[in-house]
Amino acid sequence: MLWVIIILLLFLLIFLLSGIRIVPEYERIVILRLGKALKEAKGPGIVLVIPIIDYPIRVDLRERVFEIAEQSCITKDNALIKVDFLIYLRVIDPVLSVISVENLYLATQGLATTTLRAIIGDIILDDVLSKREEINQKLQMRIDEVTQRWGVKVTAVEIREIIPPKEIQEAMTKQMAAERNRRAMITEAEGIRQSEILKAEGEKQSQILRAEGERQAQILRAEGYALALSKIYEVAKNIDPNTIALEYLKALENISNSSSTKIIFPLELSNIISEILSKVKK
Repeated sequence: MLWVIIILLLFLLIFLLSGIRIVPEYERIVILRLGKALKEAKGPGIVLVIPIIDYPIRVDLRERVFEIAEQSCITKDNALIKVDFLIYLRVIDPVLSVISVENLYLATQGLATTTLRAIIGDIILDDVLSKREEINQKLQMRIDEVTQRWGVKVTAVEIREIIPPKEIQEAMTKQMAAERNRRAMITEAEGIRQSEILKAEGEKQSQILRAEGERQAQILRAEGYALALSKIYEVAKNIDPNTIALEYLKALENISNSSSTKIIFPLELSNIISEILSKVKK
């Protein structure tokens, strides 16, 4: 009889221990009691579950990312493109995520695929290639409108790659090559222009410096000539008139001894001779 009691106690202990759940910080437990979900999820920490009566379901609250494989889409201008993107989401209501949708991630993937095709179908190819951020925002907003009913928040949608048709890729390659050539030509022309500007500027500065140097030289020559004249004038003021007359005659003598065939006598010559004769008589 004792052994029976011990065995029953062991079964009771195992039964009670089986109802203890340790829930980490990033998880919650949704309990279905007799098939009906409790209003609030349990956790974190130690959670007591009634064996047989309660059915616990663990829900991860961490943000998760999953990839939407390459999808074929037709743009508004009937261009066939392929797009793949990433969806970031997290559960904000564990109870709704359990009772509102059977397979949360599969449902979100299907919703994202159809939403992407609807959005791309309203946009022309050029805008699809250039307005990626705008498409990301539209995808996130539309997907989130539906997933909120499932207790899920879509935090971000990121288009990873857009593959246009082959002929479009070839045209884009040619366009990029032409653009690079154009920029190279502009850069070369700009370099030549800058070089010519610098050359002209240097020539202008050189001419300015030469003119400035010539001006300074003329000023110095004029100052030297003026100084020489003033010195001559100072000396001439103190010379005796007879000395000046004799120097004048010497100059005439030198002129007469030259090879010139014509000699022009100044009008003052008679006055000078008269002064000299008067001095001799005295």
